[in-house]
Amino acid sequence: AASSTSPGAPKEQRVWAKVGDLVVLPCHLSPQELQRSRKQLYEKTAVRWEQHGESSHKELHMVLEVEYSGLLKRARSMVPRASVRETGFRQGDFSLWIEPLLSEDAGHYEALVRYGKETRRCQLELGVVTVTVNPPGLLVETEPLLLNCNSSHPAKLVDMRWFHNGSLDPISSRFRSRHGALSISRPTVSDSGPWRCELTYSDDERVSASFNLQILGFAGPVSPVVYAAVGSVANLPCLLNRDPSASSILGVSARWSHLAGGDLKIWDISRNGSNGSFTLHLPEVGPQDAGQYSCAVSIHGTTITRDVTLAVMTVTPSIKGPVAEGSRLLVICSLTHPRGHEHFQWRQLSSDLSNGSSFEATPRNPAVQRYNLGSTLELDHVSQEDIGTWECSVHGSEGRLGAVEYELYITGTVSPVPHSAPLPPPCAPRFLLHLTSQHFPNLIHTLN
Repeated sequence: AASSTSPGAPKEQRVWAKVGDLVVLPCHLSPQELQRSRKQLYEKTAVRWEQHGESSHKELHMVLEVEYSGLLKRARSMVPRASVRETGFRQGDFSLWIEPLLSEDAGHYEALVRYGKETRRCQLELGVVTVTVNPPGLLVETEPLLLNCNSSHPAKLVDMRWFHNGSLDPISSRFRSRHGALSISRPTVSDSGPWRCELTYSDDERVSASFNLQILGFAGPVSPVVYAAVGSVANLPCLLNRDPSASSILGVSARWSHLAGGDLKIWDISRNGSNGSFTLHLPEVGPQDAGQYSCAVSIHGTTITRDVTLAVMTVTPSIKGPVAEGSRLLVICSLTHPRGHEHFQWRQLSSDLSNGSSFEATPRNPAVQRYNLGSTLELDHVSQEDIGTWECSVHGSEGRLGAVEYELYITGTVSPVPHSAPLPPPCAPRFLLHLTSQHFPNLIHTLN
């Protein structure tokens, strides 16, 4: 996570690393040396790494040592952070691994390698870059923060730049940079992710290091809209981008509020907040429930707010109740609080076919489903084919947003039936058969 560049060849190899990361101090044989000394490497190999700190006047002290016998010794400050890969000895690799790196590990290092009758010395300097955030730990959206970046380079710092997701961060009202630090006055979730500082020194060496900034805030769109049919269930989202309890943040709670008809409704939610979700459940919504809702989440003294709009879908037919066959019917699909980019589509989901005195819902083949674009369904002559469930769905650039259904029932007809002689009621013959032939002999004979 740390590196450096310099236009001139350094007198001594310098390795840069960030505090908390893994650093490898290289020490290995060249391919030619390895070819000549492979036999000796398989016999006996000993390695001793020493450090004398940032100032050259400090005496060398042992960091790690592997004796011929294989016995491993480490300085107390390096247990268990320092190690070498003994399997790498046979490949001529004697590098020192340090994890995690501490700021006091900066300084000059020297390795003495003995194999057979050969010896090898490696000398290099370890530079440490420190990137910190204040306040430490998981940050909450809107809380001001300060990113600090500095290194152990002894030269004078002449320039510093910050990059976010690979792009040079502009200095604006929210971002200010000075003296090796970047302040963000009103951080948002979009500021999360990798930040990289680049330090330029008076000797033209540039040192850079990265830092993964984590900000706790809301997940999802900034101003979400929930579409729900009148009479249906609506769940308004209020979701954090990470679980607070996973970062040992407890006692997180939320309060929902909605202003309807001059009355302020309040819902307190804490029971389901352990995973960062504070969804508001509305069991049955009506047009009066439409509008803007506010979810305020309190996190160790800081309150962040997310607004959610509930848009309710309704259908209004031009004829109330069952529709007479042959009538002209208009069904208007309306939406409260539209954003302006929505479009509507009607389609018939099922057709109810008469079977004796009962009605049976029969799903249509998708290939022959009837569609109608626009918010108004227009049926010039309602027929038996129109009976059943019609769906009005609303769509946007993100896809299908919601839907509401309308049940169409038909009763009777509006056009007169062609004239024909009326049939006698079914009960008439049964009634006449109860009369005696004594009183109506001619009538009984005629009916027979």
